[in-house]
Amino acid sequence: MVNFEPAPRDNGLATWACHAAASRGRRRPEPPAPTRSDFQRDRDRIVHSSAFRRLVYKTQVFLNHEGDLFRTRLTHSLEVAQLGRSMAYSLGLNEDLVEAIALAHDLGHTPFGHAGQDALDACMAGHGGFEHNLQSLRVVDKLEQRYPGWDGLNLCFETREGILKRCPLPQARAWETEEPGGVGHRFVAGLQPSLEAQLTNLADEIAYNAHDIDDGVRSGLLTLEMLREVDLFQRFHQETLSDHPDLEGRHPRRLLAEIIRRMLSAQVYDVIASTQQRLARDNPTCADDVRRLPPLVGFSDEMKRSSAELKRFLYRALYRHPQVMATTDAAKQVVGDLFTAYRNGPDELPKDYARSSDPIRALADYIAGMTDRFAIREHQRLTGQRVFPD
Repeated sequence: MVNFEPAPRDNGLATWACHAAASRGRRRPEPPAPTRSDFQRDRDRIVHSSAFRRLVYKTQVFLNHEGDLFRTRLTHSLEVAQLGRSMAYSLGLNEDLVEAIALAHDLGHTPFGHAGQDALDACMAGHGGFEHNLQSLRVVDKLEQRYPGWDGLNLCFETREGILKRCPLPQARAWETEEPGGVGHRFVAGLQPSLEAQLTNLADEIAYNAHDIDDGVRSGLLTLEMLREVDLFQRFHQETLSDHPDLEGRHPRRLLAEIIRRMLSAQVYDVIASTQQRLARDNPTCADDVRRLPPLVGFSDEMKRSSAELKRFLYRALYRHPQVMATTDAAKQVVGDLFTAYRNGPDELPKDYARSSDPIRALADYIAGMTDRFAIREHQRLTGQRVFPD
């Protein structure tokens, strides 16, 4: 059992955490909710959004029609939220804020995962490009239409800050002009986001590495023997068989599940211990202190190397596998063809998008919001082509 020093706490949270009562607030002031904190309210707004529901039919690595048990953007987001809350509790951070960021971080993702993003970015060359992280903020700030007085979900600054993991400097400067001291400010001033935002970003990495192993083996594209090339996997493979030798050859699914569970635990404990060491070294006294310090949430050097090795393996053996690449090429064709079809025939777009003052960006918004299966159906309707099997 790993023992951790408890974080110094104030009303249940560490002094360096984001406290809901001290939030920088919303772009449009609202009275507080009688039964929920502002970060809990943000989480609930995200869960009830249309963009969140669509994540259930958006690709992680394997398309939805390739199997019912593969991860989707929705299940990935739930896993990030679970890992994030677990680590946040041990570090005295705001679990509700971590959960809200985790559930919203992929709201702007296109259909077909990164293949769809790359294709849409190519289509938008000369029109500001496309990046799913920026789109996630656009979804919660503008595209969701659920309230009579404003567009978007009107989330707290801290939630929006966490959603925006990266931002090109020209875009950040434009936002700083529009919203001084807002979510673009840290990119202009060279500051860090909150600890909750830093933690959620790392939970995202831990989650997708683990579930891509699981999905890769389930698909048949990866094998345990292949994975044993990775030191982190091999270590827990040996440890698991030492503790449970009966799993060898007889229960491959149980064996894999136990190895992944131990890998996740090791990474989570490493993040907590390494982050506690940095917090003790730099001793931030409040959330704003964190922003002026170097990044504090992270792996130890050894675990960082192990994680990097695992990512390189997955990139080579899974993401670049010929079967995945064939799907990737088809996905890019669908997105590119849809963009061309709508641009040449704007009457095919829903009226709200066709009437936009920025029709090219609205076109990108529409395609980005599609689920995999809707994009496939629309592509077949507009082109008469069947790119993916039923």
